[in-house]
Amino acid sequence: MNTTSATLASSQPPQRLPGLLLAILIGLLALLLGRRFPLIGGPVIGIVLGILVRNTLSPGERYSAGIAFTGKYVLQWSIIALGFGLSLSQVAHTGLQSLSVTMVTMTVAFLAAWLLGRWLGVHDKLQIMIGVGTAICGGSAIAAVTPIIRPDEHDTAFAISTIFLFNLVAVLLFPLLGHLMHMTDLGFGLWAGTAINDTSSVVAAGYSYSKAAGDYATIVKLTRATLIIPVALIIAFAVAAREKRKARASGSTGSFSLAAIFPWFILWFLVASAARTAGFVPAVIQPAIHTAATFLIIVALTAIGLSANLRKMASTGLRPILLGLGVWIAVAVSSLLVQLVIGQL
Repeated sequence: MNTTSATLASSQPPQRLPGLLLAILIGLLALLLGRRFPLIGGPVIGIVLGILVRNTLSPGERYSAGIAFTGKYVLQWSIIALGFGLSLSQVAHTGLQSLSVTMVTMTVAFLAAWLLGRWLGVHDKLQIMIGVGTAICGGSAIAAVTPIIRPDEHDTAFAISTIFLFNLVAVLLFPLLGHLMHMTDLGFGLWAGTAINDTSSVVAAGYSYSKAAGDYATIVKLTRATLIIPVALIIAFAVAAREKRKARASGSTGSFSLAAIFPWFILWFLVASAARTAGFVPAVIQPAIHTAATFLIIVALTAIGLSANLRKMASTGLRPILLGLGVWIAVAVSSLLVQLVIGQL
């Protein structure tokens, strides 16, 4: 268990309550505003309101545990709830259909991180973290490879801040660009699912575009997130080989653990989808479940906004930001080009 997880696990519910209630209250406002301005949508409004509150009112330390808990676990619960509205055949078909685009964008992300990182003079570990964060699943992927490559703490903070910055930009920019390009719901869902870094931002952008786009983007992103397992293994083997060559270690990868990096909420998402497929979820309650899932998404994204320290992001330095920008643009463009070739747009 990493330090953040241990901290969250040790936090008692009363300690989480202030931050959780703050996220819920702002989330309710975002939900109402989202209904008033459907083109923007509740998820985007939630994350923007969270950022505004965090960087103007600066909620105190007593809110931190609840905000962190809400941003991580409530988001996972919302995705599991979405599974109750999707059949397994739909999940399998979408996952397989998107795999070719995902593999291309992943390859582009790692190549761009390596080439642009060398040109900018960014060292290897930061290249890897920004590359894996952009290619797979944002901060979760960075957290997964951190015990493998063992970077300095400030490098981890740089990488996470850089990835988070472009997550925010994507949530605001992608739906607008999608409408300007007259993308179909499935085309936008595939683009968002393969080109936006973090699961929360994919969900926000997808459902801001349409329900169909959000459903499709969520499945694509969850398929993409499972690829952290083979990628982490490859990195672990590469690090072990290099350490052995340099006689720094015997080939051990330290605290690397498959159980620690596996995104378990994806398994529960599949269980929920299986329940829906087997007929255990009556059709009459599915709209209510989707409404609840949507509200949970808004609350979770509000909490993520509440954790966004813009001043800290600005202090990370220009080179990591330029590297993150270059890799992000390369992934977004490559996803569109592949879709154009296969006629998915």
